[in-house]
Amino acid sequence: MMVLNSTEAGRNSDPQALLRDVEALGDKLAAARQAIGRVIFGQQDVIDLSLVTLLAGGHLLLIGVPGLAKTRLVETLGTVMGLDDRRVQCTPDLMPADILGSEVLEERDDGRRAFRFIPGPVFAQLLMADEINRASPRTQSALLQAMQEGRVSVAGHYHPLPRPFHVLATQNPLEQEGTYPLPEAQLDRFLLQVDVDYPDRDSERRMMIATTGADAGTVTAVLTPQDLIAAQALVRRVPVGDSIVDGILDLVRNARPDSSPLDIVRRHVAWGPGPRASQSLMLAARARALLDGRLTPSLDDVIALAKPVLRHRMALNFAARADGITLDAIIDQLCAPLA
Repeated sequence: MMVLNSTEAGRNSDPQALLRDVEALGDKLAAARQAIGRVIFGQQDVIDLSLVTLLAGGHLLLIGVPGLAKTRLVETLGTVMGLDDRRVQCTPDLMPADILGSEVLEERDDGRRAFRFIPGPVFAQLLMADEINRASPRTQSALLQAMQEGRVSVAGHYHPLPRPFHVLATQNPLEQEGTYPLPEAQLDRFLLQVDVDYPDRDSERRMMIATTGADAGTVTAVLTPQDLIAAQALVRRVPVGDSIVDGILDLVRNARPDSSPLDIVRRHVAWGPGPRASQSLMLAARARALLDGRLTPSLDDVIALAKPVLRHRMALNFAARADGITLDAIIDQLCAPLA
């Protein structure tokens, strides 16, 4: 039996209305998944985690080698969700103004001069920051403000970003020359980190045939920005049982070396996740339940999302690297009591 928190019980006083909203959203999300799957082959887990991120109102970090359709995925997401999407190729000489925009001095018809703000590519609903770790720390800090505050500051004036606003960033794990590793504070702003692997043989075969023929696959809008905003509000209305809340808290708190009962964490983790990890796991679990057409999340959702939520919020110490211990192995042990 699921027990609701008192605040959630009051907010969801009409369960029938909530159920109708969930069912209506589920139909749209099923159509969106199907549309994306016609263009992106062999990456269903990545597609689902991307949709979870958008439903939860967060930002996504995609890590994978070139050629795995990361850019195509973001473009397809923008089309299917009806979002205005733009792309920025990050390079070491990319300046904050190249992303945020800048003020220019213009002469009006009456001869008077005035500054006019020209918005940069960050003024989009879905921004792809390609190879984000190639941007300089100054540019990354400007993007961090946009991700965290939903606005940018130029010449002492704040400019709000459109709603919804999401950053989907990519990172190449192989070529590290000329890169600036993302600081922990910025990594923490990403709801999920998703590792993109190679597709299986059958998927790669379908991809090869579909993308080299005369009839390339196309997609159309399934949702609107207003639909996505309404879905994000619905995610926060999804009831969560006390057992799920306790499971999330146990998982995150046990990942901190100063308070963990697990010897592997105390010996091999340099620093663990903060409270934002608990918040991210809660929102993502709710969103995953909605994506599957369920009214409430389960411990299976928490286990499935543990690695995408925790990977970029923990760090191994030297002893772990010397012993060949990986973060995924530690997270598996953290999840074992929940299984």
